[in-house]
Amino acid sequence: MSLSLLFWATVVAAVISFWWRSDKIKHGALAQVSRYCKNQNLQLLDQTLVLKGVWLVRNEKGSLVFRRKYSFEFTSTGEIRYQGRVVLYGALLHSMDLEAYIIPDDEDSIF
Repeated sequence: MSLSLLFWATVVAAVISFWWRSDKIKHGALAQVSRYCKNQNLQLLDQTLVLKGVWLVRNEKGSLVFRRKYSFEFTSTGEIRYQGRVVLYGALLHSMDLEAYIIPDDEDSIF
């Protein structure tokens, strides 16, 4: 086996590993966002997160981790779409913020 082939096999394996891990992290983040929206009587639209960026940063412990920023859409009334953002450091939720939204008049959830 040549050194060149070994190098490229390692690169391909690293890319596949990164993609696989990122997909698992995205599904975990989607579950957290979905749970949060349900608790706040909001509806997560399209059941999807859109990756907005990946950066290397240091977490609170000083370790290098990937910072992933996702956006999503939600509604409070079923009529208007609002934007939300979630930031993860590694696989851990760092922050979530929602655009200001209308709170329905009635106490019953429409979702």
